[in-house]
Amino acid sequence: MIDPKLYSLLAVVEFGNYTRAAEHLSLTQPAVTHHMKQLEKELDIRIFNRIGNRIRPTNEGQILIGYARRNIALYEAMNQGILDEKRHFRRLTVGITPTAESNAVAEVLGEYSARNPGTRITIITDYINNLYSMLKNYEVDLVVSEGKVQDESINSLLLDTDSLVLVLSNNHPLARKSMITVKELKELPLILRSPSSDTRNLFRAHMESHNMSLDDFNVILEIDNIGTIKNLVRREIGASILSRSVCLDELKKGSLSVLPIENLSMVREINILYHRDFRHEDLLQTILKEYNKMIKNYSA
Repeated sequence: MIDPKLYSLLAVVEFGNYTRAAEHLSLTQPAVTHHMKQLEKELDIRIFNRIGNRIRPTNEGQILIGYARRNIALYEAMNQGILDEKRHFRRLTVGITPTAESNAVAEVLGEYSARNPGTRITIITDYINNLYSMLKNYEVDLVVSEGKVQDESINSLLLDTDSLVLVLSNNHPLARKSMITVKELKELPLILRSPSSDTRNLFRAHMESHNMSLDDFNVILEIDNIGTIKNLVRREIGASILSRSVCLDELKKGSLSVLPIENLSMVREINILYHRDFRHEDLLQTILKEYNKMIKNYSA
């Protein structure tokens, strides 16, 4: 059983004060306060600092909060796993970064669920730092992401390699070329991903490695939604730098053009990240097999 004091702790973190946490837990405010004092006494730490009317976790408090979330997630996953086993049911939560979401991964997972009765897959889209935290806390079972993480408790399976390309409207004069130069790229109005995206950071890093910066380019819009960017490119508002994998459907339909950039090999890995104790190795191999099959169909 989970110590009730940990539920009180996370409620205080979520609602930002003891009174609202108590209301959420159907407890009295003194009871929640007592739980926090007990935790502090047991661990010999101070959990929160009060700043005006707000409370903020101390460094020790942050550690406690992280492990509390992990313990509760593990306990709930255990209960759910036992229930699912009794019902011969398989339930998985998969975290996917915004870039990876737009390639064939979601389609493969959907196909797998459709062909395997009793399987339910929930897909969560978020940035890699958030997804990695959720994976560590057992809040997700798998993460599909660009790159790897340096953590001995987390395994990675190479799913694909991907590259950044210039994405153009089919009507653009440069779309007929086999490659674009950096000089030509600098003259184009560009619609880029947001500064927090892996795609944007990879592009920026390659520019800096060639003694250039994004200030050297004509960036007219910054948008986080990949679908919106592709729609604007189709309407000839501008061009974009995107992962080739997010354009697979458009390439198959012939609705967009992509070009490599001369002397810039912006390649990255797409990996499946999972805990060493992940029990469904067969699922990983099936995803890999079906993904490769689907990519071949897209490329045909």
